[in-house]
Amino acid sequence: MGSRMIHPVSVCLSLSLGTCWTSTPSPSPTPVGGTRARREGTWGPGKTEGRGGGAGRPEVLPSPLPLPPAVVVLYTQSRASQEWREFGRTEVIDNTLNPDFVRKFVLDYFFEEKQNLRFDVYNVDSRTNISKPDFLGQAFLALGEVIGGQGSRVERPLTGVPGKKCGTILLTAEELSNCRDIATMQLCANKLDKKDFFGKSDPFLVFYRSNEDGTFTICHKTEVVKNTLNPVWQPFSIPVRVLCNGDYDRTVKIDVYDWDRDGSHDFIGEFTTSYRELSKAQNQFTVYEVLNPRKKCKKKKYVNSGTVTLLSFSVDSEFTFVDYIKGGTQLNFTVAIDFTASNGNPLQPTSLHYMSPYQLSAYAMALKAVGEIIQDYDSDKLFPAYGFGAKLPPEGRISHQFPLNNNDEDPNCVGIEGVLESYFQSLRTVQLYGPTYFAPVINLVARAAAKISDGSQYYVLLIITDGVISDMTQTKEAIVSASSLPMSIIIVGVGPAMFEAMEELDGDDVRVSSRGRYAERDIVQVDLTRERKSWSQKARWEGEANSSHSETMSTGQGTRC
Repeated sequence: MGSRMIHPVSVCLSLSLGTCWTSTPSPSPTPVGGTRARREGTWGPGKTEGRGGGAGRPEVLPSPLPLPPAVVVLYTQSRASQEWREFGRTEVIDNTLNPDFVRKFVLDYFFEEKQNLRFDVYNVDSRTNISKPDFLGQAFLALGEVIGGQGSRVERPLTGVPGKKCGTILLTAEELSNCRDIATMQLCANKLDKKDFFGKSDPFLVFYRSNEDGTFTICHKTEVVKNTLNPVWQPFSIPVRVLCNGDYDRTVKIDVYDWDRDGSHDFIGEFTTSYRELSKAQNQFTVYEVLNPRKKCKKKKYVNSGTVTLLSFSVDSEFTFVDYIKGGTQLNFTVAIDFTASNGNPLQPTSLHYMSPYQLSAYAMALKAVGEIIQDYDSDKLFPAYGFGAKLPPEGRISHQFPLNNNDEDPNCVGIEGVLESYFQSLRTVQLYGPTYFAPVINLVARAAAKISDGSQYYVLLIITDGVISDMTQTKEAIVSASSLPMSIIIVGVGPAMFEAMEELDGDDVRVSSRGRYAERDIVQVDLTRERKSWSQKARWEGEANSSHSETMSTGQGTRC
């Protein structure tokens, strides 16, 4: 396969759905979630209001009947294996025929490659687990089609439900600037219009950035402040390139809404500004008039629908991984491997620890896949490696942090090959047992990280496991305590067990909390996205390729973190 000749361009992909689900969705013949749609009744078209929505189309407000909450899952196709792998998901949006998603996807675009994308749309209601949603349609296209479309925008029909019109998906691509600033701001409002019959209003703000063709793309929503005409919203942070793509004079439009439970949020008014104007609030308050164009046309004495005040505004730089490495930060890589009995007898081919002379085990594959990437950033190539959940000889003591090289004073192994050698040796000497405890090894690495305060070192803990955590409460406590330290945790799941409960440790959407205390930052990446069979299948391919010299370890591919 040829090497890439052109440096990739970072592209931000925004998406929204056209008017969807004008009738009950039918079950997909092969939905990813494996469930069948179960909807009753008919959803009629919503009422429209003559204002431009975030995607440059008239906004469709929901009908009085309940509408399905929508989520879109993006899959990318591997060039080598042609397999589809989940890249990410939007947030779930309730009660609208025309969802306009805040969450964007950032992809690297290679001009010389065809990068196939698949978008699956699902309904997720209170009765349906996120992992088993109702299928509503899908669309296939290449990233180049979006970038090459007029205004870097394309609209495609959703298909996959026989005999039904599933609506459309609208995709917009924009090259991201190199701006890495993070803006933090707080706003309040005063004397907003009263919209609720039995109360005041429940206001929230929606931010849009302008596109080059004059349309707008949604980029942030505040929380709802209930029953007040004078709300004060919580401070929030947003990357400057998301707000204006690094163009300080680009128009930013802010809409003010009154929240309604059925999704038919009432439009209060709007105003426009720019990043440059917002930044003036670093020295002074900035007050904006909230205007409702329809009211302004109808009422001669109309002044405004209230005001919004920017109370504070600050900017910080976001440093990347490369910035820290260039600055001299050293990575310290630690491995922890699950030795519980649920993995199966290592002497049996069905075991995830099976030591075959012809192929790597699922654990060895996972270790090589992640380790061979991270070891390039560890200067001394000395890796502490531990096991947990085993009985140790001679007395049969259960340990959840025993060194794989059987050296309590120096648990370091030389390179990933050294870790593999110690791992294989431990399999021959310890008894797989249980239970599955993560907290001891997390706390072990955290104690080392706590000694570093000058940014000179950063710790990465790789945990490879086959199943459900037995000490979830203690693990959450350990993660929350470690979130202020220079360390991160990568959890890789192997085997066919159910790992969904482990996803709550990955704080992408909601920060991990313990006893009322939230993690200061998201330090956990849970890798459960790849197909479970791929570890053993890949091991089998590489084992066949190297059967003539089984002592040589094959090179695995890296995980997406």
